[in-house]
Amino acid sequence: QVQLVESGGGLVQAGESLTLSCRPSRSIRTLDDMEWHRQSTGKQRELVARITSDGSPTYGDTVKGRFTISRDSAKNTMSLQMTSLEAGDTAVYYCSAKYFSGLRPIRTWGQGTQVTVSS
Repeated sequence: QVQLVESGGGLVQAGESLTLSCRPSRSIRTLDDMEWHRQSTGKQRELVARITSDGSPTYGDTVKGRFTISRDSAKNTMSLQMTSLEAGDTAVYYCSAKYFSGLRPIRTWGQGTQVTVSS
């Protein structure tokens, strides 16, 4: 079982930046797609960004142009750089990763980190 640990959440003012990190319990090179999701109070969890094993990123429409996802094999870390933060970005952010147990795909999740943006 792969475990993921997020860090970097906190309280910031609107317009400021914040970087989240996700560290897996084994080599990031053995993981397939990795994602950031978020969930705010009363809303469904939404996909924020995805990065493939070869580093190709995709973004949700609400964060495109403001957030950047990356993965660093040397640091064994996936990151989400968030800029121009808005009150609407307030949520618990979850890291997710897909890996294979034999031929069986498994998706695992971190415990989440709170991001609060005050306006």
